[in-house]
Amino acid sequence: MVPKPQGSTTKAVAHRPLPPLPKLRVRRPNKPETNPCLGAMNSVLGCWASSGYSISGCAQFEAKLRHCMDQPRDKNQKKNNINYHLSRMYPKIIGPHKRD
Repeated sequence: MVPKPQGSTTKAVAHRPLPPLPKLRVRRPNKPETNPCLGAMNSVLGCWASSGYSISGCAQFEAKLRHCMDQPRDKNQKKNNINYHLSRMYPKIIGPHKRD
């Protein structure tokens, strides 16, 4: 005969249903993209810190950073359409309900 473990319950736990959601929405779905010049700027700052802020040794890194900063940023960033699809699918998720 195997002894029953101490402190455990053998009854099944009754789960309560979740409360209804007023609306289904993701906050701030459009995450800003990371800066493409971050690596070049990191290199320049590291070079300055290691060389005692002398300009002569870090010219190569500075040129890379200037080249990166001069490039135009992409204006056509795609917006995330998750909230559109959530609002469209929400009636199917909550199911039918009575109208007063």
